[in-house]
Amino acid sequence: MSTPSPGYAVTIRVELSATADSTGGLTAAVSNAGASLTALDVVESTHNSIVVDVTCNATDEDHAKKITDSISKLEGATVKKVSDRTFLIHLGGKLEVHSKVPLKTRDDLSRAYTPGVARISQAIADDPANLRRLTIKRNTVAVVTDGSAVLGLGNLGAAAALPVMEGKAALFKRFADIDAWPVCIDSQDVDEIVRTVQLIAPVYGGINLEDISAPRCFEVEARLRELLDIPVFHDDQHGTAIVVLAALTNALRVVGKKIDSIKVVMTGAGAAGTAIARLLIRSGLKDLIVFNHSGAIHKGSSEAIDSQWLVENTNKNNFDGTIGQGLVGADVFIGVSAPDILTEADIKQMAPKSIVFALANPNPEIDPLIARKYAAVVATGRSDYPNQINNVLAFPGIFRGLLDAQAKNVTDEVLVAAAKAIAERVSSDQLNASFIVPSVFDPAVAPAVAQAVRATLGK
Repeated sequence: MSTPSPGYAVTIRVELSATADSTGGLTAAVSNAGASLTALDVVESTHNSIVVDVTCNATDEDHAKKITDSISKLEGATVKKVSDRTFLIHLGGKLEVHSKVPLKTRDDLSRAYTPGVARISQAIADDPANLRRLTIKRNTVAVVTDGSAVLGLGNLGAAAALPVMEGKAALFKRFADIDAWPVCIDSQDVDEIVRTVQLIAPVYGGINLEDISAPRCFEVEARLRELLDIPVFHDDQHGTAIVVLAALTNALRVVGKKIDSIKVVMTGAGAAGTAIARLLIRSGLKDLIVFNHSGAIHKGSSEAIDSQWLVENTNKNNFDGTIGQGLVGADVFIGVSAPDILTEADIKQMAPKSIVFALANPNPEIDPLIARKYAAVVATGRSDYPNQINNVLAFPGIFRGLLDAQAKNVTDEVLVAAAKAIAERVSSDQLNASFIVPSVFDPAVAPAVAQAVRATLGK
């Protein structure tokens, strides 16, 4: 893929001779380099020269350098500085703590801290129910990772995972007014991860597991759910599955098919793939073939131990051919795997009115433009194409509902209700092949999901 992205935005400060066409030359240089110009601001001007900030989107770091080189070749141009706008917004981190109460006088201090706070501590000791009422626990989530599966980058470790966890916490606040905090654990031992989260759990009303590789993530989640009296939610699994179910629900409405009568082929049998399979089958899907890096998962799979649930619940005909062979006559493809693993011929041989969800990020399993030649509905994980399958549609509202209901766990019923709430935010008048999920900035999504969660829990 070679589409310029805001994730690689740069601002290039250039000094130029003050001529009538100086800025026109800049615009042409950016365009010739294949970049997307987003702003051109004159920051200094004299009789003889001007200084211009050129802001544009690139495809990657090498492309940003090519853009800079293109500008520097302009006659009379001097590149003074290049700023990576993504790095700039991360300087010093993305989070900070604000006090909700004034601390301006001696009386304020006496109530918020000593001696008054002793009364609050004693009240909690006397009645643990006061913990949610009188502390941040009622509105706080821990975003927990071991750094073993950071985005699509792999096992980068706890420290390198911190910027991602900060971003997740910022999304919690922006979309559901939840105070979330990164907890990056410097261990990839299941026992240590579980014990660490158990020890810090009194502070939090919920645990969001993030970027923990499979199969470790399954055991971590299962053990924490047994040990803790607060909900534990692995967003890479359940958040993805919820939004995929919501998107598929509406895509099937577009093409006029039913979930219990379609054939689905999926690539990726990790955390997300397994959770998607579970939720789709629970919602009525009967014909699903899942591929991992070794091929179709079936009863003779060499990795059956790691995918035992998939072995027992998918691929009813024990198909063991290639992905291309599996896609013959398939109604739906769902990819949560690796870039560029499908060909145009693969999509062409799918059933009429097919649906393609190519969700590998940033580069999907097949170029969406190619998939659209044959598929009736195409979705990706990218923000620069229609139908972005984005977990931010799910997790803020889910945790808002769980916290408000003072829930102790997350049930399958909650996941299905959340998916239904997201799907229903796209009305019949809005629904079309390029709009099967609501915008992540739709302010009604999180409240709708939260309400659905509360209703499912009887709150």
